[in-house]
Amino acid sequence: MLYQVIYFSRKGSTKKIADAIASELKVQAEDVKNTRLKNDVFVFLGSGCYGGKPGKHMTNFIENNVFTNRTVALFGTSGGGEGGETEGMESMLKDKDACVKGSFFCKGKFLFGNKDKPSNKDLDDAKKFAKNMTK
Repeated sequence: MLYQVIYFSRKGSTKKIADAIASELKVQAEDVKNTRLKNDVFVFLGSGCYGGKPGKHMTNFIENNVFTNRTVALFGTSGGGEGGETEGMESMLKDKDACVKGSFFCKGKFLFGNKDKPSNKDLDDAKKFAKNMTK
């Protein structure tokens, strides 16, 4: 099976998770601002949390692509939230008839908080998530 890992990250936390997932899948993580959705791939989409929602670049990407019958896994990071970004992406994708297989969330850096996030354990957990999603 072919995979694509697409992310939006302002401060780098979500990019770190994307890179961990991509390394497990042996692909390159792709910034949502510089990529196109490929045909016939299992796609992993990730975003940081901004005001309790995924970033605008990610919401635009989802709005402007066809996800009908496509299998998707979601991941996100947030400094203070509890996964609103993955919930927001899931809602949008279900409205577009995607099959959301699962999601992963961990804390990310935020201003002066969570300076060690995502941690090495979070990165290892993201790799395990990717492996479980591809079974």
